[in-house]
Amino acid sequence: MQQTKKPYAKLFLSTLTLSAFTFGGGFVIVPLMRKKFVEELGWLGDSEMMDLIAIAQSSPGAIAVNASILLGYRVAGVAGAMLTVLGTVLPPLVILSVISYFYAAFRANPYVSLVMKGMQAGVAAVILDVVLTMGRSVLAQRRWLPAVMLVGSFIAIYFFKVNILWIILVCGLVGVLDVSHSREVV
Repeated sequence: MQQTKKPYAKLFLSTLTLSAFTFGGGFVIVPLMRKKFVEELGWLGDSEMMDLIAIAQSSPGAIAVNASILLGYRVAGVAGAMLTVLGTVLPPLVILSVISYFYAAFRANPYVSLVMKGMQAGVAAVILDVVLTMGRSVLAQRRWLPAVMLVGSFIAIYFFKVNILWIILVCGLVGVLDVSHSREVV
């Protein structure tokens, strides 16, 4: 980061706003984080954001929280990580507390059910946008291995019902070997 002053308030308010107005989980917040922190604020590059998301995905826990930890730490150290985590978990915590208090009334309401069905379609569209945006940047690097791993993982899971743990382990091993090979070539 090139700035001398740490942007604590902007970090907290950005993640708080993103988390408060995002419905659908971590994969929905990812493109919004990218837009905010890569395109608008310029604090991260595209490849750096993809690396953060890859690490956040492979770490245990919610992807939105993991991504906010990594993002906050990258921008403003430990204090930044704490603020972004607080900004990310506070809105869902408040919203879920309120909803759980009124759960019996919400559960039986047909309009609430219809709204939730409509939100599922929106979430699917946002996830598709993430796949296309990130996939485009991987393919732009003209690397064949990630594309082969993606297609191979899909085939192994969908057609052969391979346990996802094996897919993660194999992909991790291939990634480590690929990074090691890339460093030797350079």
